[in-house]
Amino acid sequence: MWLRVQKLLRLNVCGHVCVRHVKSRTHLPVLTLFTKHPCPLCDEAKETLEPYKHRFELQEVDISLPENSVWMDRYRYDIPVFHLNGQFLMMHRVNTTLLERALEKASV
Repeated sequence: MWLRVQKLLRLNVCGHVCVRHVKSRTHLPVLTLFTKHPCPLCDEAKETLEPYKHRFELQEVDISLPENSVWMDRYRYDIPVFHLNGQFLMMHRVNTTLLERALEKASV
């Protein structure tokens, strides 16, 4: 988890503004993997992601489930597909250069 310093403004008893710095935890970027079973390319992609797993939270979406039919229609022939924080990132194979750049940008 990344720590971010935030300023909290509040009024003291006399009505003066007080500034207090507070450390708060922010969540890691969310990397969403659109997959289905079986998917050998998805398994390969997860292995490639292993050295980076401390830099994101992995969320898997099984496109074969009825509630994910929109994703099935969109990605049926393209899995694995990855989104980072809800935005399309890559498909078919993990591009580690692209992933590293996106993770750096997401953590700023």
